[in-house]
Amino acid sequence: MSLDINKLVRENVKKMKPYSSARDEFENFTQQMIYLDANENPFDSMVNRYPDPFQLDLKLEIAGLKGLDVNQVFVGNGSDEVLDLLFRAFCEPNKDAVITFPPTYGMYNVLANLNAIENIQVPLASNFELEVDKILANVKTNTKLLFICSPNNPSGNTVDCAAIEQLLSAFNGLVVIDEAYIDFTDETSWTERINSYPNLIVTQTLSKAYGLAGIRLGACYASEEIIAVLNKIKPPYNVNQLTQDKALERLNALEKVNEEVNQILSERKILRKALKSISIVEKVYKSDANFLLVKVDDADKRYKQLIEKGMVVRNRTNQPLCENCLRFTIGTQQENEKLIKTLKELS
Repeated sequence: MSLDINKLVRENVKKMKPYSSARDEFENFTQQMIYLDANENPFDSMVNRYPDPFQLDLKLEIAGLKGLDVNQVFVGNGSDEVLDLLFRAFCEPNKDAVITFPPTYGMYNVLANLNAIENIQVPLASNFELEVDKILANVKTNTKLLFICSPNNPSGNTVDCAAIEQLLSAFNGLVVIDEAYIDFTDETSWTERINSYPNLIVTQTLSKAYGLAGIRLGACYASEEIIAVLNKIKPPYNVNQLTQDKALERLNALEKVNEEVNQILSERKILRKALKSISIVEKVYKSDANFLLVKVDDADKRYKQLIEKGMVVRNRTNQPLCENCLRFTIGTQQENEKLIKTLKELS
């Protein structure tokens, strides 16, 4: 399909002139120069200089790993900043709408409310899959974005590829696929199809598989046109130098990352099998993520009991299709064994 991004971008964003920082005007700031342009403290503390506002070294590394052009990569202060910028770039407050598919990641709804955007919620089917006909029936002329979490949080399943393809072909807005948990599944990332669908946006994070939740680094992959819009409206130094350095360090240690992911996958399999034998557990849902959604006899009661035993899990019982469900993140072998032992002792 053909897509004119300009027709989706907010009018004020199209007209605005982006802020130009000192590091935008003199781009080669890694050279040995006397820098008197940015009102920085001149005394070297390792972080007394502003970071690269466009994170070029980091983006080059990520682009190489993903097989994309560097101009198809955007990085932000966690995926939440990326998602927020998508609202700001493409959705007119008090006018436009987005569609989300509960149960799903709660920040989509929070960001819709924050940006005064209508959130049309089309619940997933009982098997946690998209119902394409219902979705398309809810699309309005002012619907700009669809947010699909795959693998989905909190259910853990990878969303059917054919359903997403249908939406990409039929929807005249942007389809955002949140792949925060993509590293824990054998499914192919939608980043490989960026060049096939001009309305496709993929978000990922270094918080999960890469073990960098504390540095807040999210990534977005899309056409050069979409990425250019995000670069236009982002804060000038949205990713700090410490985050850029740590992310590059971890991206250059993929053997260690893969080793940890494999351990998590192994523990997920062991934990899933063990949970099925516990009396208070009624169902363990299949997961392609680093967590398991588990239906128990009384989620509120069991959640409180686990807290009393020093174990914090997530109670999802108030989410659609998740009545009496707890979500267990896959921990270390020792943590998972403690969880199983504790659950067996609950009465």
